[in-house]
Amino acid sequence: MAGRKRESGQALIEYSLLYAAVIVPFTFGIIYLAQLLWVWHSMVEFTRDGARYAATHCWESGGENVLQYMYTHVPINVEQAQFSQANANAQVTIAYSTVDPDSGSLTDFSCDTDCSVSCVPDVVTVSVENYVYGKFFGFLKLSGVAMPPWPTTVPMEGAGCDSATATCLP
Repeated sequence: MAGRKRESGQALIEYSLLYAAVIVPFTFGIIYLAQLLWVWHSMVEFTRDGARYAATHCWESGGENVLQYMYTHVPINVEQAQFSQANANAQVTIAYSTVDPDSGSLTDFSCDTDCSVSCVPDVVTVSVENYVYGKFFGFLKLSGVAMPPWPTTVPMEGAGCDSATATCLP
């Protein structure tokens, strides 16, 4: 019996070490990865939604109408504040392009007037630049994870222009 008394605390110490060194970090790692994937999925949908909106609404040289739409339709996620207009840590970029008929490459689109039936770009690209996922890293004093820009390019679908009346809709 004397040998059993000396070993009775060993299991408690082993469990404490296992809990502190493996179970707690593994649990927080799963939570971190789940939040990261949630934000990733949200931002992919965010750029797709913005590109769909840009393809079906009036072309403006600065893309202000698309930016206004996107800043008011940020998907719910743990990093939502980084995508608000007031706290622009991550920048949304809108690029309109034309397709060069000879090479098939994209070139920047330009036109003298905004939103006219005679002046419609071929494609629009929406992306999110300079976004760093920083949850869980703030209290650890570590730098966040730099995320890709998630560029989404779609062909223009009328650009909000009504060819019957030769006017553009907002």
